[in-house]
Amino acid sequence: MRGGVGHRPTGGPKGARAAVPLLAAAVLGTLAIVTVEQAGCADPGHYVAVPGGYELVGGCLSPDDLVVPAAPAAPALPAAPVPPRS
Repeated sequence: MRGGVGHRPTGGPKGARAAVPLLAAAVLGTLAIVTVEQAGCADPGHYVAVPGGYELVGGCLSPDDLVVPAAPAAPALPAAPVPPRS
């Protein structure tokens, strides 16, 4: 029976199923390394113990680089009480 349940086409090479994900992983790994190399940060910074925790000294980030979202608004209360469901 051709093309039935469990039939696999045999048109491609046998190793292609394993080679494609490995090639994709190698490409993504290379891109990650290139991105880190081009980041351009000469001082990675270091942590210093301060009262109450640690503080990052130096590094490539400034406080202006960090985006802090605004606090969400309080939910509005209904104008009239909602009747109970039966």
